Amino acid sequence: MAKSSVSMKLLIDSKAGRVLFAEASKDCVDFLFYILSLPVSKLISLVGKQQMVGSLGNLYESIENLNESYIQPNKNKDTFLKPVIPSTSGSSVPLFALEDSPSVRALYRCTQSCNNYGYVSDDPTALCPSCRRLMSRAGPTNLGALSNMAMHYVAPPAKNESCEEGGFVKGVVTYMVMDDLVVNPMSTISSLTLLSKFNVKEVGALQEKVVHLGMSEAVKLLKASLETDKVLTSVFLKGKGVPVTPR
Repeated sequence: MAKSSVSMKLLIDSKAGRVLFAEASKDCVDFLFYILSLPVSKLISLVGKQQMVGSLGNLYESIENLNESYIQPNKNKDTFLKPVIPSTSGSSVPLFALEDSPSVRALYRCTQSCNNYGYVSDDPTALCPSCRRLMSRAGPTNLGALSNMAMHYVAPPAKNESCEEGGFVKGVVTYMVMDDLVVNPMSTISSLTLLSKFNVKEVGALQEKVVHLGMSEAVKLLKASLETDKVLTSVFLKGKGVPVTPR
């Protein structure tokens, strides 16, 4: 089961009022990379269409408000508003197993004799490419009783699941997450180089804080990543309600 929260350690320049970078475990990095696999409409539903910058929220709301009479009979709004998230990005990713695609889902065949072509669909309103009939109801076929049942797709287990790590990146190192979400494996040399790059002259002005990411903070990170290149500073220094533990 995915964790309900993960944490990362921020290095903050208190004098400049900004996050220089964060030390993150594989769990955090898996979550950040997982964002890239989410469909746009899923991002909008998580952030909230009223909170979206630009006009994508308007497109989302337009589909919501569109009368069913204007939609093709073999289509439905959920195709765009609630797309199926790839099963490969599911439960092995900590924190964000929000609405993972089910590992088992129904697949439907054409009910006419053209089922010999092997057409299948995961939408019972789909039309058979051969006879243009719905692929949902049972009918006479040469497959006998089996045609009266929807087939079920079973997702394969994630590769190398035997290592019990799951996710995308390996947990052999700690990762460095920059304020703009650039992610790299962390090293002492890279940390010192960054301090020089940021022109940090007063080491006493540096503070370490551990922040915990639950679902609420995850959505804030997601929203900030669409609005600014100072994501960590925006969420954890200027935001409100984020649990912070001094270290």
